[in-house]
Order: sequence, then C-alpha cells, then structure tokens
Amino acid sequence: MATTKVRVMSDIEEKKPLWQRLGWLVLIWAGSVLALGAVSYLLRLFMQAAGMGTP
Repeated sequence: MATTKVRVMSDIEEKKPLWQRLGWLVLIWAGSVLALGAVSYLLRLFMQAAGMGTP
C-alpha cells in the first residue's frame, strides 16, 4: 500500500520569507484599494451624467 504525504498550508507558508508574504499582503491591499477607487469613480461619472452631481 502506497502512502501519500499531505502538505498542510502552514508547512508551505513557513518556507516563504516574511518579506515576500508581507509584499503579497501589500500588493493585494493596494489592488483592492485601487479597484474600490475605480468603482467609486465610475459611479461618480454615472451620477454626474444623470444630473445628480454636486455643483
């Protein structure tokens, strides 16, 4: 009978350096902030086109 080795997520994470994990965290955070900004900008454009903008 063959045995298989199951990798746990914590085992995989321990192999990556801290700076790389923090880099991914910052990259994902910045991407989400930019995406939210783009959505809010588009909503503002649509609202101004519909005449609901502020003077």
